Amino acid sequence: MFTGIIEERGKIKSVARGSNSAVLTIEATDILSDVHLGDSIAVNGVCLTCTSFTSTQFTADVMHETLNRSSLGQLRPGSIVNLERAMQANGRFGGHIVSGHIDGTGKITDIRRDDNAVWYTIETPAEIMRYIIEKGSIAIDGISLTVAAVSNTSFKVSIIPHTAAETTLSLKRSGDIVNLENDVIGKYVEKLIQPYDKKSSGITMEFLAGHGF
Repeated sequence: MFTGIIEERGKIKSVARGSNSAVLTIEATDILSDVHLGDSIAVNGVCLTCTSFTSTQFTADVMHETLNRSSLGQLRPGSIVNLERAMQANGRFGGHIVSGHIDGTGKITDIRRDDNAVWYTIETPAEIMRYIIEKGSIAIDGISLTVAAVSNTSFKVSIIPHTAAETTLSLKRSGDIVNLENDVIGKYVEKLIQPYDKKSSGITMEFLAGHGF
């Protein structure tokens, strides 16, 4: 589990591509002070497993499903990425519950400065928008952020200077693709309120409508 509080920005050193997979080598400093083989590290919000490391870099495998679901397939040598190690049990929970399991991607459609803040508008498909609510939580490239406004097809976040400086958001431009992870609570609530066996429950939309709901 992660918190969405980015520890440092790393740099892609190399990308070894297979037919449907890839191996990333990522240069870093701070997170390597306490890393072990098999540790989980979020790279732009995607939970990856450390498969090898030195004092200056680590490697991680990226499988086909991850490439399809996220923006990691667009990374090139020199790309800057957000990094966060899995949360320690005795750590301070500064962001929100982030699993590192990306729901999909969004596209930045507008970036606008507002005094000391910067507003980002992000467009994303309906299956992701359904879980995004105003003042709710969203992880953008692994960054824990608060949703400031919502429309049918997009949402907005307002970034303070510290967040921009410590993450990759300051490097983003309109048209860039970002990884999105919805607040996990909303997804579980939706699943749990659905009858396990709709045939045996007898509760349907027609039943509810017919009884005044």
